[in-house]
Amino acid sequence: MKKVITLVATLILSLGLNAKIILPEILGDNAVLQQNTKVQLWGEADNNTKVTVNVSWSADQYSTISDGNGRWTIKIPTSAASFNPQSITISDGTPVTLSNILIGEVWFCSGQSNMEQPLKGWPKCPIKNSTKEIVHSGEYKNSIRSVNISREASMTREEYVPGKWKECVPENAKDFSAVAYFYAQNMTKVLNVPIGIINCSWGGTRVEGWMPRKLLKNYPDIDLTEEGMKAWKKDWMRPLVMFNGMVNPIEKYTIKGFLFYQGESNHDYNVDYPERLAAMVKLWREEWGLGELPFYYVQIAPFAYGHNERNEGAILREDQEKALKLIPNSGMVCTTDIVKPSEIHNIHFSNKQDVGFRLAIMSLSRTYGIKGFNAQGPVYKDYKIDGNKIIVSFSHAYGFNLRSGIKGFEIAGADRKFYPAEVKLMSNNSVMVSSPNVKEPKSVRYCFKNFQIGNFKGYDNLPVYPFRTDDWDR
Repeated sequence: MKKVITLVATLILSLGLNAKIILPEILGDNAVLQQNTKVQLWGEADNNTKVTVNVSWSADQYSTISDGNGRWTIKIPTSAASFNPQSITISDGTPVTLSNILIGEVWFCSGQSNMEQPLKGWPKCPIKNSTKEIVHSGEYKNSIRSVNISREASMTREEYVPGKWKECVPENAKDFSAVAYFYAQNMTKVLNVPIGIINCSWGGTRVEGWMPRKLLKNYPDIDLTEEGMKAWKKDWMRPLVMFNGMVNPIEKYTIKGFLFYQGESNHDYNVDYPERLAAMVKLWREEWGLGELPFYYVQIAPFAYGHNERNEGAILREDQEKALKLIPNSGMVCTTDIVKPSEIHNIHFSNKQDVGFRLAIMSLSRTYGIKGFNAQGPVYKDYKIDGNKIIVSFSHAYGFNLRSGIKGFEIAGADRKFYPAEVKLMSNNSVMVSSPNVKEPKSVRYCFKNFQIGNFKGYDNLPVYPFRTDDWDR
C-alpha cells in the first residue's frame, strides 16, 4: 500500500500541483494509440465528478462520471494512423494535456531476458551492431515509441506501475527492448504507420509468473501461501507476481496484439508448459477484452543447459510447438540458425535483428494480410520407414536451401542410439535420412539437442523447425 500511495503522489506531482486528475504513467506524453478503434483512457478524479476529454483529431467532446471512489474509464474513437503529433486534454475542471501523441499500431511485448535485453546489450552479452543501431535510431523518432514497464513484483493486483513512453532517439533507444525495436523497425517500414511497443518483461521469469491467482490455484505444484512464495528466493522466480505487479496495471491500454519471448526458465520446470502457456494467453485476451488478439512468440534458441543428456532445452522447444495447437490465432518463430558456435554458453545471443524481423513478417502476413512472402519455415509433418532409410515430409515447405552438406539430422534404431545422418532431397517438401550405422531405423531427429545449430532451411532462408519422430526422452 505504501508503494501505491507513493506512486499516486508522484503521478499527481507529475501532472501539476493543482491537478485533480490522476493518470497512470502509460497515459502520458509521447504515447502511441491504436488506430481506427476506440481506445480506453482511465484514471482518478474527485468522487462522482464529470470528466471531459477533448482530442486534437476530432471536434467532438467525450465525457464520463467518476464513481464513488473517484475512478473513471472512457473510450475515445481514434483516427487512422498518422505521423502528425496529436494532443489529448482531460479535465474535471482543471485540465491536464497529453502532448506529442501518435496514432498507429501498438504491440504488447513480454517475457524474460531475451525480450528484456536492451539495444545497448549487457556486459558479455552484446547486441549485434548495437552502436550503429543506436546511432541511427533517431531516423525513427517520428515513427517508433517505446515504454519500459518497471519491474514490479506483487502478491496482490496493483492499479499502477511506473513506465513512460519515450521517443526513438539514441539516448532513449539504447534502453528499448532490442527484439521489440527491430520488430517495430520492420513494421513501420512496411505499414508506413507509427509503431508503439510496450516492453513488459523481466529476465529469469517462468510462465507461471505471468499468470493470475485464479489460474495458478488449480495447479497442485504451485503453492501460493506466504510460506510457499518465500520458498522462491528471488522475485523473478515466483509465480503470480509479475501478472499482479506489471500486467494488471496496464491491461486497460488498447493494443493490437501480443509478442512473447519466454521459456528458458521453464526448461527444467516444464510441468504442463503447453497447457499453461495456452491458459495464460486465454486469460490475457479475456482481461484485455479486445477479442482473440494475435499472439506471436519466439521458440527458445540453442543453449548449453546444464544437463545435456536430458535435452531439456529441446523438450521445451517441443512444448512450445505443441502450444501452437492449443492457442488459436498464434504463431511461433524459430531461432535454431541465428546463434553462433561461440554463443553456446550465452543464453543472450547477439542477433536480435532476425528475431524481430521474423516476428514482424509473421505479423505482417497473418494480422495485416500482406502477401508475397512466407511467414515461417518448414515444419515436420510425418515420416515413413523405407528399408534402411526414413523419408521425412514437411509442411510449409516449397523447396530447400541446400542440396548437400545438410547438418543437424540424427537417426536411431530400436537401441535408441542416435548417429549423425546423411540427408538427401527427395522433393520440394521431403528428405531421405539414413546412416550406415543404423540398418533398421526407427526414429529421426533434427536439432533435437540443447545446443545444436541448424543449417537446413526453406529456399526463402527461413529455418526448419527442430523436431523428433519419437518421444523416448519423456
